[in-house]
Amino acid sequence: MEYKSPAYHVIPVPVEKIRPNTYNPNKVAPPEMKLLYESIRADGYTMPVVCYYDSSEDIYIIVDGFHRYQIIKDYPDIYEREKGLLPVSVIDKPIDQRMASTVRHNRARGNHSVDLMSNIVKELHDLGRSDAWISRHLGMDQDEILRLKQITGLAALFKDVNFGNAWIPEEE
Repeated sequence: MEYKSPAYHVIPVPVEKIRPNTYNPNKVAPPEMKLLYESIRADGYTMPVVCYYDSSEDIYIIVDGFHRYQIIKDYPDIYEREKGLLPVSVIDKPIDQRMASTVRHNRARGNHSVDLMSNIVKELHDLGRSDAWISRHLGMDQDEILRLKQITGLAALFKDVNFGNAWIPEEE
């Protein structure tokens, strides 16, 4: 029999039939949760939640995607738009393999390169996007945007910034 990845069998599952696992070590800080909400609000669910189906209880236990699940639970606008359904990809593995899979999914996400992020900020600025737009859509605070602008070292990124006088020299 030919193997077919679970992603080819995504199914809509009522959120009430989904349960978090008890072993996920991944935590997401509030600013990133807000960004995840904004991402799901703007783009929809683009990645299914990975679950194990427990037929004895007729529930789906999350292997990966807890925070995507948490968004639909915490935000009524998302719940209503999605009609209470989450896209789920089911894997059928024993608990030890599910635990390993959770860790692999979490660790495989990687980190953002500071240099690449500063280039993105520069390109967005070149496209006419304001710091406020960048902050709202990329989930960055003003200090982070400033630091990323400084990395590129381009004066053009600061051309529209009004600088105050830090000090006035005294006349002798």
